[in-house]
Amino acid sequence: MVEALRDGLRVAMAADPTVICLGLDIGRLGGVFRVTKGLQQEFGMDRVVDTPLAEAAIIGAAIGLAVSGLRPVAELQFLGFSHQGFHQIGAQLGRFRQRSRGRFSVPVVIRAPCGGGIRSPEFHSDSLEAQFVQMPGIKVVMPACPADAKGLLLTAIRDPDPVLFCEPDRLYRSAREEVPAGDHAVPFGVARQARRGTDVTLIAWSAAVELCLRAAEALAAEEISAQVLDLRTLVPLDTEAVVAAARDTGRVVVVHEAPLTAGFGAEIAATIQEEAFASLDGPVRRVAAWDVPYPPGRMEDTYLPSVARVTAAARAAVLD
Repeated sequence: MVEALRDGLRVAMAADPTVICLGLDIGRLGGVFRVTKGLQQEFGMDRVVDTPLAEAAIIGAAIGLAVSGLRPVAELQFLGFSHQGFHQIGAQLGRFRQRSRGRFSVPVVIRAPCGGGIRSPEFHSDSLEAQFVQMPGIKVVMPACPADAKGLLLTAIRDPDPVLFCEPDRLYRSAREEVPAGDHAVPFGVARQARRGTDVTLIAWSAAVELCLRAAEALAAEEISAQVLDLRTLVPLDTEAVVAAARDTGRVVVVHEAPLTAGFGAEIAATIQEEAFASLDGPVRRVAAWDVPYPPGRMEDTYLPSVARVTAAARAAVLD
């Protein structure tokens, strides 16, 4: 996935001289996960810019650059650090088009690693996507595989409005697949059926998709056929795909790494209840992190959803 994202940035920067990157250590170092490694040498210091450790300043600068006619791609080292720039994202970036009565668009992409599984310190592994869904004007993108990471990033960079692009850090070097070369754009608002199934539907995004695929394999050994739906984007949401997947099996489990209460899974459950209630054979179930602060790395396996928890929820949905 690291290589796919780097290739997406390279394709976008080569095709459009207004695309620039900025963030802490992204130039000479190549970023904390080396996604931008080599780009400063290729495109120069004016287009791959190292910044101070100041998230509000990074995002605020990106807003100004976008209003001036550029297409900035700002990197935050971790999504958990976004709270330091929260005002700039929701109250400024998300409202700029409306505030200017459409005179200014702000084509800013904020890239940020997210999620657990890498034993990182406090604030590094939080999944905060639901907080940004509550910010009108911000599109929220959550890729789960390398090909989508590249394709969705290219779409994000070319979008006229702000995009929060959340990258599952534990898949940076573990997710591998063939990725189309050259220009490869994946549209927003189109979910991906990652696995077909007839007994139960597992709905997820980001790294939780890979978890659900492993759970589906385990369920297959019990002769339970699980469908896996990868949302790809939370804003815009492919409501039609969500409803169709719920109707396909009549049983749904939503899986995400954020805490359970008011997580985006609740929005999925509400959507299914409103649009596909008559097709359900039981309640929509949710598997999520616990409603406690993110624990030290040695305890995150207990904190995060697991194959055992997902299969238990799916089994209960089918057999209850």
